[in-house]
Order: sequence, then C-alpha cells, then structure tokens
Amino acid sequence: MTYATIEQVAARLGRPITDPLEIDQVNAWLSDIEAAIRAGFRRAGFDLAAQVSAGEPIGDEVASVEASAAVRRIQNPTPGRTSRTESIDDGSVTDRWESSSDPWAITDTEWELLLPSAAPGAFSVRPSFQPDRGCHDYW
Repeated sequence: MTYATIEQVAARLGRPITDPLEIDQVNAWLSDIEAAIRAGFRRAGFDLAAQVSAGEPIGDEVASVEASAAVRRIQNPTPGRTSRTESIDDGSVTDRWESSSDPWAITDTEWELLLPSAAPGAFSVRPSFQPDRGCHDYW
C-alpha cells in the first residue's frame, strides 16, 4: 500500500476519480512512483520505511510527493511531451509544461523534502579520523 491515496490525488487534481479503470491506473502509478522513491532512498543509503518510522520524512510528506507526481502523470500521460494545443473554430489554446523523459520524475525540491538532511553527498564532510594507535606506541 502506498503512502498517497486516490483521494489525495483527486484533491490535488481538482476533480473526483471515480471511474474504476482510472482508479486502477492511478493506484498502479502510485505504486510505481513509490518504487522510484524507494530506489532513490536506496541509492542514498537509506530505507524509506525505516526513515518514515523514524519521522524523517513523515508519511504525509511522502504522500504529498507521491500524489503530486501522480497528478503530473495524469496531466501529461505521455512522458517527454511538453505541450498540447486545442483548437476550436478560429481560436486555439496551447498548454506548455516542463517534462522529463522519466515518467516518475521527482523534482529536486521534492527530493530535498524527502531525503534525510544527513544524506551523504558528493560535497558532504563527515569527520571520521581514527588515529593509528600503532605509530604512537613509542611514547
């Protein structure tokens, strides 16, 4: 079971999700999104469930990211597509958005919200000096 629910996705989407096929699809997408988040945590050296149990991040934050990613997928079901144009008579409306080729792309801001603040990174510094006891035995 995912942290996000159909109701949370519907609230962010601004409409109810009642069609059984759409419910199944959104639930599948939520599972896929959570799998991507779990994989990101593993790459950072953490376990998502253990971190949520420890309160960093809290489950509501994970649910928010999952629901937001699902809404992005609903609004742009074709990854890589960056615009949509609808024409009626002499007028047309074009919607443009940023897109990634990754259908489950979690934004950098969302990763900052999710990953523990002590996550190891390329520029992190962790003092771990242990003096070599053998070289000072003559003192």
